[in-house]
Amino acid sequence: MQGPRPVVLSGPSGAGKSTLLKKLLKDYENIFGFSVSHTTRQPRPGEVNGKDYHFVTREEMQKEIDAGEFIEHAEFSGNMYGTSKGAVQAVQAQNQICVLDIDIQGVKNIKKTDLNPIYISVQPPSIEILEKRLRDRKTETEESLLKRLTAARVDLELSKEPGLFDLVIINDDLEKAYSELKEVLLEEIKKTEESRKS
Repeated sequence: MQGPRPVVLSGPSGAGKSTLLKKLLKDYENIFGFSVSHTTRQPRPGEVNGKDYHFVTREEMQKEIDAGEFIEHAEFSGNMYGTSKGAVQAVQAQNQICVLDIDIQGVKNIKKTDLNPIYISVQPPSIEILEKRLRDRKTETEESLLKRLTAARVDLELSKEPGLFDLVIINDDLEKAYSELKEVLLEEIKKTEESRKS
């Protein structure tokens, strides 16, 4: 794979990945790009095919998975989701650092590929703080909240595996977490900026 090393961001919902990413994308405009995931679910109102997701049929997706075109894929609530090699290459072709927001299972799958990304886990200081953050969002039903918390416990347990992540950020102070994130990505950011100039 040509281009800068991709970045795999993992961590439970509510740990602050999106907030950190927004800061990064604001400070380094055009340096980072997202790979657009594939999904078999129906588009939600306002979602654009090719921008939010590549919306495909189960048959299409299964065919590409069988052909080895996917870096990782998983199934949630009866829908398939996945990251194709092409989606990552499209970002690298723009000379951007590809950011993949992936669950712990996906991280383990990517370990088996030749992608060679920087693995970063963003974690809450505690499950209690995570629960408070999720409740404060007011976007969850009690049932979906409990599901997310159960998933978070599993996620945090699995992420303790030695060598799984290059960096684990405990997000209890956003500025501190952000500077840790920037520091680990600085080398790739510099490389990308350099190669732009040439």
